[in-house]
Amino acid sequence: MGKVLITDTILRDAHQSQAATRMRTDEMLPVADKLDKVGYYSLECWGGATFDSCMRFLNEDPWERLRKLRKAMPNTKLQMLFRGQNILGYRHYADDVVDEFVKKSIENGIDIIRIFDALNDLRNLEQAVKSTKKYGGICEIAISYTISPVHTQEYFVKLAKEIEQMGADTICIKDMANLLLPYEAYNLVKAMKKETKLPIHLHTHNTAGTGMMTILKAIEAGCDIVDTALSPLANGTSQPATESLCATLKGTEYDPGLDMDLMNECAVHFRDVASRLEKDGFLDPGKVLRVDANTLKYQVPGGMLSNMISQLKQFNAMDRYYDVLEEIPRVRKDFGYPPLVTPTSQIVGTQAVMNVLFGRYKTCPNESKGLMRGEYGRLPAPVNEEVRRQVIGDDKVLTCRPADLIKPEMATMREEIRDYIEQDEDVLSYALFPKVAPKFFEYRRAAGLKLDSTMLDKDNKTMPV
Repeated sequence: MGKVLITDTILRDAHQSQAATRMRTDEMLPVADKLDKVGYYSLECWGGATFDSCMRFLNEDPWERLRKLRKAMPNTKLQMLFRGQNILGYRHYADDVVDEFVKKSIENGIDIIRIFDALNDLRNLEQAVKSTKKYGGICEIAISYTISPVHTQEYFVKLAKEIEQMGADTICIKDMANLLLPYEAYNLVKAMKKETKLPIHLHTHNTAGTGMMTILKAIEAGCDIVDTALSPLANGTSQPATESLCATLKGTEYDPGLDMDLMNECAVHFRDVASRLEKDGFLDPGKVLRVDANTLKYQVPGGMLSNMISQLKQFNAMDRYYDVLEEIPRVRKDFGYPPLVTPTSQIVGTQAVMNVLFGRYKTCPNESKGLMRGEYGRLPAPVNEEVRRQVIGDDKVLTCRPADLIKPEMATMREEIRDYIEQDEDVLSYALFPKVAPKFFEYRRAAGLKLDSTMLDKDNKTMPV
């Protein structure tokens, strides 16, 4: 085992986890040249909730952000998070939309696409994987890590072998709720390294306070790449701090060899950004930096928790908070133990709130019905059949890949927004967020925002080797 490689999440998951994805492009660019020289394996800077947040809250074009970052950081691989057939939205899209989105992401500067499915249904990853390979991207397939009677080490190792056969370049263990404990991480990485030949990339958080120990044990077991975040937006609901890990590994065989002085200069800049986010009410240190061991008991990721709290406040029912936390594992068991990550975390959380407030399965949102009908894919374990009947009656359950039932959508989308189009990518922005994108396009036109034509010269982009 040689030096460990580092992916820094400061430009994506760090501010998504701690500050509702509200960092602006103009807060990233001043230190982009320094980030580019630190020596990272990659910088996660796009995908996840950044796309939605750019248009909905920041009046920014997400594609323009990507092009600017690519131009400012020509030497470091840029990485994005991609929800398989959901892309970056909240429903399944047709294969032609997935293909075009992957193509445009790579054209505009993305090198590594981390692709995952909330249910670990590999059928929901097929098109995204095929397209990533077709357009020359690095394909990292992620396993959504969770704990349940069916999610054993054997289950995850079998999944890793299937992922290798699918054509992945790397395998990511995506531990979104910091449930992967240090010694389990050691055993899981050891087992995966024994059964597959691919590099292993670990993504965790520090919600339960065990993130750094988990990373360290995974590295000792042979993990090749780990996710960390620069200290101003690290720890708590975010990733463990990059500087702390580098200091820990310095002088060992795992030493990543990053430029600590440059990292410190970047950290000074991001401390100011964190202060702005706190001042504007997007970052609450008391919430995002507090260690919450309840995560280990209830398996509720931070975003799901805040969603649940806002629902309870709407119903003036915060006194039922712990009842809902107790109900979540029961709903999850009834629904066949889905991992709790977007969108299944929101579905299970909302159903638990409804059960506590109105009686068990007396009120069922459409998303709960869709999950039970197989519209999101194959559930990891058999569901509670009595509950299924309560939720969907005698409705037929899908057994095919859900996207097989979706007709091509690109031509229709292009026609629907033809009056707004200033770049091909606008069609994709609209396809994913049909309510948000037109408002942004109107703002762009009214504000006279011009696309930077030098950024649109795709043939001349500088790509790292």
